Amino acid sequence: MPAYARREIVDETVVGIYHCVSRCVRRAFLCGVDRYSGRNFDHRKLWIQARLEELAAIFSLDVLGFSVMSNHIHVVLRTRPDVAETWSDEEVARRWWQLHPWRRDEDGSPAEPEPHELAVLQADADLLAKRRWRLASLSSFMGSLCEPIARRANREDAARGRFWEGRFKSQAVIDEAGVLACSIYVDLNPIRARVADTPETSEFTGAFERIAARQQATLAPAGASAPAAGSETAGPARDAWLSPVSDADVRAEGVLPASSGSTRRASDRGFLPISLDEYLELLDWTGRQIRADKRGAIRADLRPILERLRINADAWIDTIERFGKKFRRAVGRTSSLASFAASRGKHWFHGVTASKLAFG
Repeated sequence: MPAYARREIVDETVVGIYHCVSRCVRRAFLCGVDRYSGRNFDHRKLWIQARLEELAAIFSLDVLGFSVMSNHIHVVLRTRPDVAETWSDEEVARRWWQLHPWRRDEDGSPAEPEPHELAVLQADADLLAKRRWRLASLSSFMGSLCEPIARRANREDAARGRFWEGRFKSQAVIDEAGVLACSIYVDLNPIRARVADTPETSEFTGAFERIAARQQATLAPAGASAPAAGSETAGPARDAWLSPVSDADVRAEGVLPASSGSTRRASDRGFLPISLDEYLELLDWTGRQIRADKRGAIRADLRPILERLRINADAWIDTIERFGKKFRRAVGRTSSLASFAASRGKHWFHGVTASKLAFG
C-alpha cells in the first residue's frame, strides 16, 4: 500500500501521464532465472506484453512505454477520459465484453457477442456509465494487467496467496521534461540492470518494439505493411499498440485526437515534441554511457534536444541513473511541481531539489 492516497496523485477526470510500477512480493521472480531455485521464468514476459497489447486495444488509455524486469514491471500510461466519452453505448458494451467475456472460443479468446448480449450490457444506463468510467481508469487498467498474471503465475507455481506487493505505485509525470526523462529511464531499465547492452537488444521494452518496427518498415518493400509481431505475414506494425513518440502533427494542427485510426490503441496522439529518430538517438547514447560505467560529455548534436525541453544536459546521466530515487509522487520542472501540488491542495511534493538540478 502506498504511503499516500491515490487521489492525491491521479485525477482520472482529465488527461494525465503516469509512471506505474508493480513489484512481486517477497522478491519472487516474475521473469528471468531465479538464482535460488534455478527455474527460468522468461516465458512470463510474453504473458505481460501480450496482456498489455490486449488492454491497449480495450481501454481509453495510451501506452507510452513499458519494460518487463525480473521481479517488477514499469508502464507509462496516459489517461484519456475524453476518448471514452466519444464512444457510443454499443462501443462501451463491446469493449467491456472483450475485458469480461461471457463466452470464449476454443482458443480462449473472447467469443463474438450476440446482439442480445450487447443489448443486455447496455440495458442499465447507470451500470453502463460505471463501465465507461472503468474503461478509462488507471487503477482498472493496472488491475486488469496484474491480476490475471498473478493468477496464471500462481497456477504455474502451484501456489496460493499474494503475488504482487500490494497496490501498484504511481508517479504523475506533469510536463515534457519529466516525460522524456521518465520514458528514457523506463526504456533503459534492462541496460541499467546489466541484462542488455543496447536498446535494440533490450527485449520487452517499448524501445525494442519501436526499433524493431522501424527496422521492419525500412526492410519492407515499397507499399507493403510491416509484419506483425510473431507473424510471418504482412500486417500492422508491431508497435502499433503503443502511442507514437512524436506529437508534432498534433501541435501543428492544434487539436487533440479523441480517436484512433488503429484498433490497437486508444488514440494516435504522440507524447514528445521530438521525432522517433531523435528519441532513439538520445536513448542509445544515454544507454551506452550507463552501460560502460563512464560519464562522457553529451554530444553537441544531442544537446539541442535537451535544451528544447529545458533539461540540464550536464546532469542528464545522473537524472536517468537515479530517477527512481530522485522523484516520488510527481516528475517535472519545479514550476510544474508547484502548480501540480497546488491543484492537489498541497504546498509542495517531494523532488523539488532534484527537479532544480535535473530540469533547471
